[in-house]
Amino acid sequence: MSNPSANSPRRIGILGGTGFVGRALRERLLKDRHSVKVLTRDAAPHALTAAQPYIELAEGDPRDDGFLREALADCDVAINLVGILNERGHDGSEFREVHTELPRRFARISRELGVQRVLHMSSLGADPAAPSHYLRSKGEGASALRLELGEALPWTIFCPSVIFGQDDSFTNRFAGLLKFMPGIFPLACPRARMAPVHVADVAEAFARSVNDPATHFQRYEICGPRDYELKTLVEYIGRTSGHSRLVLGLPDWMARLQAGVLEFVPGKPFSRDNYRSLQMDSVCSASQPGLSDLGITPTALEDVAPGYLSGKTS
Repeated sequence: MSNPSANSPRRIGILGGTGFVGRALRERLLKDRHSVKVLTRDAAPHALTAAQPYIELAEGDPRDDGFLREALADCDVAINLVGILNERGHDGSEFREVHTELPRRFARISRELGVQRVLHMSSLGADPAAPSHYLRSKGEGASALRLELGEALPWTIFCPSVIFGQDDSFTNRFAGLLKFMPGIFPLACPRARMAPVHVADVAEAFARSVNDPATHFQRYEICGPRDYELKTLVEYIGRTSGHSRLVLGLPDWMARLQAGVLEFVPGKPFSRDNYRSLQMDSVCSASQPGLSDLGITPTALEDVAPGYLSGKTS
């Protein structure tokens, strides 16, 4: 199929454009000759990014409507990638602020400014009735965004499974944890299923949707080519990184106990909310639009991960 993303260069504002997915997306958008404005809290660490042609940094607090309004005022397309995996507290309030209220405000301001297109990053399993604060807030955010935009402003929502790549927080985190475990790695929710998707494929999905009317008012489930149990993935990460361990799947009661303890460890390596999220499989439904509908062939984990995990043996 043709690639409509390459037509009509746009002025694109990205909230979350300095993160893992944001970095891949902005580079992909530049290939289509779009100009990119990256909205960020702190521009100083990204000075080299701003030095690139067709990239501009806008510094400010995304909780400030005035900043969002000023930053998006000259944009044709607005993209929200902001998300957090953990909150500092335990009641879901930070998740709601980031995943629900921010998309609502982002959508309202985009509509009021006359932005022509809104793209939004959600998550597989996101649903207002989901068991975890993370997935529930993501579902509420997608619903709020659709409600704010209605049929007046074309939106597209992307719901990926776990995303992998050079600087991800999934394969790299497990590789780091495995490195320091002496022989046995106790794993909560070992049978949870997911379909890891390469960050470049996620960026490609966004880029192809910028100028494609067929993607208007659509929700895409974004998965890699294979589903895995979490235990299988962790074992693969161990072998590939040179830190192979005996991965011991914990029974459910021990998984809940582990989550309750690790939630209070600095860095929150695992939390009760993570545990609740893992009660839902993160795999795509054959009945929902996905990468194939965008003309994208998903990249296998095994084709990419050895290139960056194999360097973590020291």
